[in-house]
Amino acid sequence: MFAVVRTGGKQYRVAPGDKIVVEKLDGNAGDRVTLGDVLLAGDGGSLKSTDGLTVAAEIVAQAKADKVTVFKKRRRHNYRRKKGHRQQHTILKIVAIGDHKAEKKAAPKAEAAPAAPAKGKVTKAEPPADAAVTGTPTENPAPASQKAAGAEKPAKKAAQAKAKAESGSTKNAAPAKGSAKKSPKK
Repeated sequence: MFAVVRTGGKQYRVAPGDKIVVEKLDGNAGDRVTLGDVLLAGDGGSLKSTDGLTVAAEIVAQAKADKVTVFKKRRRHNYRRKKGHRQQHTILKIVAIGDHKAEKKAAPKAEAAPAAPAKGKVTKAEPPADAAVTGTPTENPAPASQKAAGAEKPAKKAAQAKAKAESGSTKNAAPAKGSAKKSPKK
């Protein structure tokens, strides 16, 4: 079942289980709200009556939109004004339309553990395709030999730059403009 609701001056097509971002509504995360301005409702290809039909939603979070920069300028009048704005939003999860509630999907059954590999064979364990990655990644420190090599690079570059500056590679170069003799004005 789907419905078209109006809130905050905009229209949204929703179905149970959908998440939508609407203009700010009063309430905290976890509160239930009822959207009563249902413009259209239907199930598949057939339309239903919207008399007394409401849409139940749960507030997921109160958030702000991306920053919008407002810049005004009048040329040749030294008039410039710069302002920023972040619109307040509410993220809603549609719980039910009328008496139709969101269906929760059953968790997939865990597969049996794979058999132990034969001795001498190395196999790579692959996580199931629907497994979610959890936890925080840890840093993999570089071996001490790589750290030392990394520390030598800046010192090596500095030594090369110094040697190049001291070398006579600029002996035949033209003198700088500031040091050139200027002829007196006539």
